[in-house]
This record gives sequence, C-alpha cells and structure tokens, in this order.
Amino acid sequence: MGNHKDDKEKDGQSRDDRGKEKNAQSRDENGKEKKRENEKQRDERIEKSGQVMLDENREHHKIHLLTIIGEVEGHDNLNSNAKTTKYEHILPQLAAIEDSSEVDGVLILLNTMGGDVEAGLAIAEMIASLSKPTVSLVLGGSHSIGVPIAVSTDYSYIVPTGTMVIHPVRLSGMVIGVQQTFDYFKQIQNRITGFVCSHCRIPKPRLEELMMETGMLTKDVGTVLVGREAVEEGIICEVGGIRDAIAKLHDMVGEKKEGTK
Repeated sequence: MGNHKDDKEKDGQSRDDRGKEKNAQSRDENGKEKKRENEKQRDERIEKSGQVMLDENREHHKIHLLTIIGEVEGHDNLNSNAKTTKYEHILPQLAAIEDSSEVDGVLILLNTMGGDVEAGLAIAEMIASLSKPTVSLVLGGSHSIGVPIAVSTDYSYIVPTGTMVIHPVRLSGMVIGVQQTFDYFKQIQNRITGFVCSHCRIPKPRLEELMMETGMLTKDVGTVLVGREAVEEGIICEVGGIRDAIAKLHDMVGEKKEGTK
C-alpha cells in the first residue's frame, strides 16, 4: 500500500517536472521569437530612416543613433538617385527624442556634402536645443552646411581622414545683380558663421578667412580641413572614431543621471 502511494507521488512529481520543462521551453521559444521580431524591426528602421536605438550596452543607456548623409534636402525634392537627408523627417524625430523619457542621449553620424542652408540650420538649431546629451562624429565629410550640424552637439569628433569644406554661401538659379542681393548673401552668411562660432572655439574672423581662401580650391574659394586640422582650428573638439564617440556619450549620460539624483 505504501509503495503504491509512493509510485503515485513520483508519477505526479514527474508530470509536474515535465510541465515545468515544457513551460520553460515555451518561454524560451517566445523569447527567441520576440528577439527575432525586434531584430527585424531594427533592420527595417535602419534601412528606411538610417536611425536605430542603441540599447544593448552594459550601462543600460538608450542612445538614439541619427545619420546625416548625402545632401541635406530643402523645400525642393532632389533627384531620386541622390542620397539625401530629409529635414521633414529629422525635425519630428528630434522633437520625439526631446519628449521621450526613454532616450538618454543622441549620437549623430555625419557624411554629408552639405545642401540647403535653411534646412541645415533648422536641423542644427534643433540639435543644439536638445536637453539630452549629444555627440557628433564626422566620418567621410561634413561639408558646407554640414559644419553647423557637426558643431551643434555638446561634443564633436572627426575621424583622422574626415574632411570639412568651409566656403561662402552659394545660391543656385537666377540672381539679380543688385546691392540688396549681396546684402541678403551677407545676412545668410552671418547667420551661419554666428551659429558655428557660438558652438565651437573658432573665432569669427578666422572662420571668414577660411571661407575666403583662394589658394586651395581650383574652381572656388574656401578651405578643406582634414581630420586634426579641424580640431586645431577649433571647429571640432577631438579626433576619434565610433568607439570614442559612444564612450563619451555614455560618460555624459552617466554624469547627467548622477546630477539628477
């Protein structure tokens, strides 16, 4: 009688163990499926918008990655074959980042030839006004209106082979050759130089001198700065790569969190 009872208890225990094992396997499968779905959504977001959330770090910080690539598109649509950054996509995303309690910081990667002045300045002003820590990294280049965007962050890096082209304002299309037109050019240029100089260490006279350099570009006026030259001129904070930029951003996020405790 006692043996029969023991056998029943063992059978019950065995069924419980099998049930627990089955539940554990089910949870494991659900976890893997959820991970695959998250990776798929992540890949689709990178492909569609060049943006992704970096959240698999040991600090558990959530870093929003934003890319400024190709030509900064203005009010007119560019050629469908051209790689562009559309400001009507970037501005709402920056507003969402500022409003989100989930995002701890923003990393901006730049490889841009420049583009529309109004759109570029709008993006730069939005980045500069974010309350979240921001870091930029200039990769292939950040030319023309890409310069204000590069310096709009709290800290900036440029890779050793990265370039920045500093040149005066250009205008495409019909130009009326009157004094008011040149005054308008000067006003636009003052907006750009004013923004750049207020967000980095280069003095305005030196920036204007680089803009008007005639001995470097064969078909234009301006200056090409490579890597460390941009740092030495006081435009970019430091030479570095993605490792440096991410480490710096984590430090800034950590300092901000410590300060709010």
